[in-house]
Amino acid sequence: MRRLRLAAARRHTLAITHNVRAENTTPFPPPSAARHHEPPSEARALAFRVLRRVSDAGAYADLALRAELGRCTLPARDRALATELVYGTLRWRGRLDALLARVLARRLDALEPRVLDLLRLGAYQLVFCDRVPDAAAVSESVRLAHATGLGRAAGLVNAALRRLAREQATIALPALADDPLGHLVHVLSVPPWVATRWLARFGSDEAAALATALNQPAPRTLRVNRQRGSREALLAELRERHVDALPARFATDAIRLVGPADPARDPAFLDGRMTMQDEASQLVVELLDPQPGERVLDTCAAPGGKATACAERVGAEGLVVAVDRHERRLGLITRDAERLGLGNLRCVVADATRRLPDELAPGSFDRVLVDAPCSGLGAWRRNPDARWRVSADAPARLATVQLAILRRAVPLLARGGALVYSTCTLTPEENEAVIDALLTRTPELRRTPGRALPPLLAPLLDDDGTLRTWPHRHDSDGFFAVRLEHRT
Repeated sequence: MRRLRLAAARRHTLAITHNVRAENTTPFPPPSAARHHEPPSEARALAFRVLRRVSDAGAYADLALRAELGRCTLPARDRALATELVYGTLRWRGRLDALLARVLARRLDALEPRVLDLLRLGAYQLVFCDRVPDAAAVSESVRLAHATGLGRAAGLVNAALRRLAREQATIALPALADDPLGHLVHVLSVPPWVATRWLARFGSDEAAALATALNQPAPRTLRVNRQRGSREALLAELRERHVDALPARFATDAIRLVGPADPARDPAFLDGRMTMQDEASQLVVELLDPQPGERVLDTCAAPGGKATACAERVGAEGLVVAVDRHERRLGLITRDAERLGLGNLRCVVADATRRLPDELAPGSFDRVLVDAPCSGLGAWRRNPDARWRVSADAPARLATVQLAILRRAVPLLARGGALVYSTCTLTPEENEAVIDALLTRTPELRRTPGRALPPLLAPLLDDDGTLRTWPHRHDSDGFFAVRLEHRT
C-alpha cells in the first residue's frame, strides 16, 4: 500500500508540474541542467531543515533553529539569513499560501508537504526579501529540490516560482474594507479561527492593527541584572557599542536595542550583567513585586526569564523555587542562573497540575507566580509557528490545565502573600474566565486593588487592576496578568 501511495503522489506531482508549465510563459532564461544540480546555499538548506522539523515533528521553531545554528559554522550574515527565512516563512504562511494558490493549478493541500514547504520558502524570498534577486530565489529553490530528494518536483517549483515572480504585483488579495475576514487570513496571515474571533471582539480596524503588529519581528529587549549594576550604568556602557540603546517605556530594568548586533554575544551578557526578556514579561514580575529576603515560587518556570528576574530582586537572603515538569528545560534555568551569579534559585522537577513535592510546604511562599502554559496568541512575534500549531479548541482545553495549576498553587501561598496569574495570550477563556472560576472556588482570595499595585503599572491597568499589554499599543508581547491576595 505504501508503494501505491507513493506512486500516486508522484503521478499527482507530475500532473501539477505539467499544469503549471502549461500556464507559464516566463522571461527568465532557462537555467542549465548542470546548474540545477549545484548545491543550494547552506543558509537556505538549514532553513528548509528547520521548516521540515516544524511541519513533520511539531518541533518548536526557535529550539530547532537554535540546534541547527549550534551545529553549523555559518558566518554571521548567513546565520541571519537562515533565521529570517525560517521566521519569515512561518510568519507569512497565510499570505504565501494565498499567492501560491493563484499560480498553481491544483489545491495546496494536494501537494506533498515537503514540496509545499519548499514553495513557501521560495515564495517568501520573492515577496519579502528585497535583497534577494528573483532569479536567485528561483534557482536556489530548484537546487534545494534536487538536494533534498525532491528532484521530481523541481519543474513544479521552477515554474510556480517564476510565475509568482512575474505576476505577484498584479495578484489582488482581499481588501480590509471589502472582506475583513479574507484580509486577515490571506493578507495578514491570521488563522481563520483566530481572525473570526478578533473581528467579533475588536472590529476590523483594531483586529488588523493587532495582526499587523504581531507580524513584526519582536524588539530586542534586555533586563539589567540589578545584583550586578544599575540600568543607567549598563545603558551608558551599551551606548558605546549600540548607539541606539534606549530605556524601555515601562519596566524599570528594561533596555531596548535597535541596531543589528547580537545581544547574546555582548560582553555584558557574557559577564552575566544582563539577560534578554521581553518588556511585557518583565512587567509581570513588576506586578508580582518580590521583595528582598522573600521566598518566591514559580510554578511553570521554564525557560526562566521571570524566575531569574525574581531571584535578582529577592537577593542572597531570599529564595526562588523554579518548578517545571521538563527536566531538560529546567537545565536552561540552571545555566542562566549560573551566568547571572544567582545562587538563590533552586529548580524542582514536578508537574504543577498534580500534587507538588512535600518539600513545598503549605503557606511557605511569600509570592507565587503562575505563568501558565497557554495558546500564546500574544507572543506570535517571537513564536510565529505558534499561530499554525494551536487549534480552535485549544483555549478551552488549556483553561482546564490553567485552573488546575492555580488550585495546586494557592495552598502554598503564605497568609498576606501575593499570587500573580499571567498568560501571553488574548483569549477570554484562558484569562478572565480562569480568574473568575478560581475566585468562585476560593473565596478567601481577592484581586489586589489597583491603588495597591506598583504605580509604574498604572497606564497598563484596567479598572479592576488587570494588567494588559498589547502589541499594537505598547510594542510588546500581548500579556494578561492579575495579582491576587488573601482577604483580611
